[in-house]
Amino acid sequence: MQRVSYVRSFNTWVPYPYQNNISVLPVAQQIACIEGMIDAQEERIRAKDTPQTFDQWIIRMMGKGLADLFMRPYNFKVWAYPTTAMQCKWLGERVAAPSLKLVVSNTLQRKTAGNWGPNATFKFPAYGGTGGIWKAVAKTLPKEKLQFNKKVVSVDGPGHKVHLDDGGSIEYKHLISTMAVDYLVENLKVDNGDAALHKKMLAATKEGLLFSSTHVIGIGIRGELPPRIGDKCWLYFPEDDCPFYRATVFSNYSPNNCPQADVKLKTIQYADPSTGKPSGEAEGGPYWSLMMEVSESDAKPVNAATLLADTIKGCVATELCKGTDQIVSLYHRKFVQGYPTPSLGRDAALADLLPPLQEKWDILSRGRFGSWKYEVGNQDHSFELGVEAVDRALYGSPEITLDSPDYVNGRRNTERRLK
Repeated sequence: MQRVSYVRSFNTWVPYPYQNNISVLPVAQQIACIEGMIDAQEERIRAKDTPQTFDQWIIRMMGKGLADLFMRPYNFKVWAYPTTAMQCKWLGERVAAPSLKLVVSNTLQRKTAGNWGPNATFKFPAYGGTGGIWKAVAKTLPKEKLQFNKKVVSVDGPGHKVHLDDGGSIEYKHLISTMAVDYLVENLKVDNGDAALHKKMLAATKEGLLFSSTHVIGIGIRGELPPRIGDKCWLYFPEDDCPFYRATVFSNYSPNNCPQADVKLKTIQYADPSTGKPSGEAEGGPYWSLMMEVSESDAKPVNAATLLADTIKGCVATELCKGTDQIVSLYHRKFVQGYPTPSLGRDAALADLLPPLQEKWDILSRGRFGSWKYEVGNQDHSFELGVEAVDRALYGSPEITLDSPDYVNGRRNTERRLK
């Protein structure tokens, strides 16, 4: 699939990346962005120090104009924490400053430009979504090794034993844990001699690790996919006219992500309820769908009781939907731990957690929240973290994904294949 992404800004669709396409913005905003980029370039030339926070990095690399219009508001909506509360090491060295020459040239010529490079296209399963990938992987494993619907209630570190909520237990030589590391440490049992160390680890999870929750909202709509949506894939929303930071036109990823046109469904409501009350009769399609994401944290609370309605209002406000659109399906799920935040205290906390878990109790805590590194927390990263953890346990091999995120994110990593 071709990756077609836009940012909703000033009631128009700005092609992604935003900084290369300010030519479609009002003139006043174009000037603010270019002036900010000039200031940022001068600052990079003079600077003798490096940015410490994400906010400082944004100003240094992009300038105040782009920061205020897009980077600050969008990233607050994504992370649910201000950019001043986040570090910038997770960005690595590969994120370059935007080209001032390119931006000025595009703006003067009123041109737009994409900048996806090797990520201009992507693959997506025809059936089953991304979950289908991992179900297929699971089928390659011996069935007798798989256990489901059980919860770990405690880990006996000295005894090398995991206790389950059904009363059972599993002994281990090396434990690869994908539990969130804060839950793991909270439920880790240690000898009295390690009580002080355990107390320090508990403090590290509470003081250094931040996360945000993610609400996923799905909307199924009757009708032909409108031309205003077209082939759009990922859409970004920095402004406050909607609660979501991103929308995915999920039906564009595969025709099998929606019911076929001959399937008859009742209309639940119109996108704008003031349009009227649906007839209650089941009707056929075609259908198309949207998936929105909303973040939540103590710094960015969400009213769960009204979130679904607020999201639909936001879809109308941003012209994803028209008020007369017939909604035939609604979905809302909250993932309590959605994003592991690259907080200012994260790296120090992980230094107090991951080494002693491994050295004292042979526990390799890995995965999106197991090792709490967003920069290597995607599905492909998490899979490779597991592969490398097994190799580490069996052969003492280095864990390149865990230890060198910038290296693995700067290359295609095609050497190893699942057969």
